[in-house]
Amino acid sequence: MKNLFSRSAILMAFALCSLNSVAAGLLTPVNASLPELQIKSQHVNVVIEDGYAVTYVDQVFHNPHAQDLEAIYSFPVPEKAAVGEFSYWIDGKPVSAEVLEKKQARQVYEQEKSQGRETALVEKDGYRSFDINVFPVRANQDVQTRLVYLQAAHVDSGIGRYVYPLEEGGVDEEKNAFWSWNEAVTEAFSFQIELRSSYPIDGLRFPKHPSATVQQISEKVWRATIINQSGKVELEEAGELEQGVPESGLMPKLDQDIVVYWRHQQGLPGSIDMVSYKAPGKDRGTFMMTLTPGDELQKLTQGRDWLFVLDFSGSMQGKYHSLIEGVNKGLSQLNPSDRFRIFLFNNSAREITSGYTAASPANVSQFTQSLENLRPEGGTNLYAGLEQAIDVLDADRASAVILVTDGVANVGVTEKKDFLSLLEKADVRLFTFVMGNSANRPLLDGMAKISNGFAMAVSNSDDISGRLILATDKLSHEAFRDIDVKIKGVKTRDIYPQKITSLYHGQQLILVGHYWGSGLAEVSMSGKISGETKTWSTQFEFPNESVLHPELERMWAYASIESMQDAMDYLGQEDADTKQAVIDLALEYSLVTDYTSMLVVREEVFQELGIERKNKQRVETESKAREQRAAQPVRNNRKDEQQPAFNAPRAYPKSGGGGGGGALGPWMLVLFGAGVFLKKRLARTRPEN
Repeated sequence: MKNLFSRSAILMAFALCSLNSVAAGLLTPVNASLPELQIKSQHVNVVIEDGYAVTYVDQVFHNPHAQDLEAIYSFPVPEKAAVGEFSYWIDGKPVSAEVLEKKQARQVYEQEKSQGRETALVEKDGYRSFDINVFPVRANQDVQTRLVYLQAAHVDSGIGRYVYPLEEGGVDEEKNAFWSWNEAVTEAFSFQIELRSSYPIDGLRFPKHPSATVQQISEKVWRATIINQSGKVELEEAGELEQGVPESGLMPKLDQDIVVYWRHQQGLPGSIDMVSYKAPGKDRGTFMMTLTPGDELQKLTQGRDWLFVLDFSGSMQGKYHSLIEGVNKGLSQLNPSDRFRIFLFNNSAREITSGYTAASPANVSQFTQSLENLRPEGGTNLYAGLEQAIDVLDADRASAVILVTDGVANVGVTEKKDFLSLLEKADVRLFTFVMGNSANRPLLDGMAKISNGFAMAVSNSDDISGRLILATDKLSHEAFRDIDVKIKGVKTRDIYPQKITSLYHGQQLILVGHYWGSGLAEVSMSGKISGETKTWSTQFEFPNESVLHPELERMWAYASIESMQDAMDYLGQEDADTKQAVIDLALEYSLVTDYTSMLVVREEVFQELGIERKNKQRVETESKAREQRAAQPVRNNRKDEQQPAFNAPRAYPKSGGGGGGGALGPWMLVLFGAGVFLKKRLARTRPEN
C-alpha cells in the first residue's frame, strides 16, 4: 500500500548536513606548472518577483603573473535554473554570448584561443556544474564576466526559499583528481537580494549568515545584503548600493551555499496567480500559472512501516556521525505501533536489522550502536540498496521508503531507466532527500516522481529544523492525487509539467505553457483526496498584450527540454530525433544544455562566422523589461480574487508545537525563533512601494 510517513522518518535525513565538499571557484590542473589566477571580486544580485528569481553573478578574475593565462571557473548548477545570459568584457564593453551546438562552440573557442583573441565559453557538465572558460586573462590584468540565470521561486507552506549554490558536491572523482579549486575572493564579495512580493512578508532569514543586513522597505518589499567592506565601497562608488549600509561580515571563500528564507503572513487565501508575456502583434503568448490550493488535506494517524535506505559510500565520511545521530532521533520518535528496517549501501547493500523491528528503546539503542561500529567506504550501489528494501515490503502494512544520498550511482546498475522500472513495479512511495549540489537530481527526481513521492533538496546552509517541519507536514497529511488542470475558452498548448500525479500538503503547482489569442478563460483543477474527486474552478482574462515578463519564454523552453530529457532517460537511450529537438529549442531560446553552449567572441568575429545575434536581442528585451518592472510598484498577480478558486486559506506548517497560528506558532519558534530574528531597518532613502 502506498502511504505517507511522519516526523521521525525525516529527523534522520536532515541530520546529514555537515558535508565536506569542494567549493565553486577557479580550476587549476593538479599536476600542471601553471600558476593560479585569482577571483578578485564576486558580486551577486538577486531579484525575486512575480513568481521567479533572476540571479546576476558579476566576477572579476585577476592574473598576478607575467604570462597570459586561461581562466576556468566551475559553478554548481542551480536547481532547475536556465542560464539566460553570459557576457565577457572586451575593450571595456560587455559582449553577450550566443548559443551554438556544443561541439561547434568548443571548436570556435579553441580556434580563437589559438589566435590569441578574446573568447569565452559556458558549458554544462550534466547535472553537476556550469564550466566557464575565459581567454585570455592578460598578464597583471583583470577580466570581467557576468552570468545571469532564471528559476521559478516556489513558496512551500507559506515559506519561500532561495539558494545561491557554492558548495560543489565532490562526487565527480575524475574531475576532483584532475583539478584543484581556488575559491578565495581576494578583494570584494557581496550578495544582495531584493524580494518584491504581492503577498505580505513578515520575516526574512539567512540560517548560516546571521550577520546579513536586512532592510524592510515596505510590507511587500525586503532587501538584504552580505558584504565585506571592500565590496561595500566598490558598490557604493558604482552607485549600486545605498549609502549607510553597514559592513555585514567577510565571506572570503566560495565554499558555503547562501540560503535565504522568507515567510508570508499567515491566513493568506488559496489562490491562482499568473504572469504572461505576449509581444505586440504576436498571436502566441507564454504564461506561468501558480496554483496554491487551500488547506483541505487531513492529518493521517495510522501506523506505518519505515524502510530507511542510507548511503554508506566513501563520500559519506565526515558526515557519518551526523547520520547516526539522525537515525537515533528518528527511531526514538516512532510510534509504538510502527516498525522499521535499516538498509545500508556502498559497493553492495545489506540490512543491519533482522527483519521488521519494533521501535522500542532497547532496539533503538541496539541498532544505533551497530551503526557506531561501522565505517563508510567504497562506491555507491544505489540500485542494490533500493532493491533490497522494495523486496521486503509487507503488502498488508502502510509503508514508505526513505532514501538519503549525496552521491551518484557508480557501482552495479547505474542506468536511470532501470531505477524507474524498479519503482514502477513497486507499490510504494519513495521520498528522497538530495544532499549536496552535485547529487544526481535528475535520477532522484525521476524516481520520486514515478512513485508519486517527492524529492527534497537539502543544503548544508539550510535551516534544518525548518526543512524538517515542511517535510513532516507533507508526509503526515493526505495528498492530492491524479491532478488535472483544464483551461477552456482560450486556446492553450505545450503545458509543463505534462503530468501531475501528486501534490502534497502546502505545495504549489507551477505550470508554464503557450496560449493563443486572448479573452476570458475558465480554469479548473481537479484531484482526488482519499479516493474522492474534488474540483476547484474560476474565470479570468488572458491578456492580448503583455510585455513585462519576456523571461517566461526561456523558462517555458527549459521546462520543455527537461520533459524531453526525461523521456530519453525513461527509454534508457539517446533518441536522435529527441536530441535534435532539444538542440533546436535550445538554439531558438538561447539556453545552455548538455548539447549546446554559450560562446563569446569579438563582434566582428560573430559577423565573420555568420553567427546571428539572436541572444543579444533577447538579452536587451529582457533587460528593458526588468528596468520597467523595477520602476513600478509591486504588481498583484492574483487572478481569482473576484471568483476565488479555493474556499480555504492556504496551508501552513502544523507540526512542531501549535497549529501555526498566533505569535508563537512553529515557524516563530523554530525557523524565526528568539535570538535568530534578523534585525529590520527601514530604508531612509527610498519611498514605500
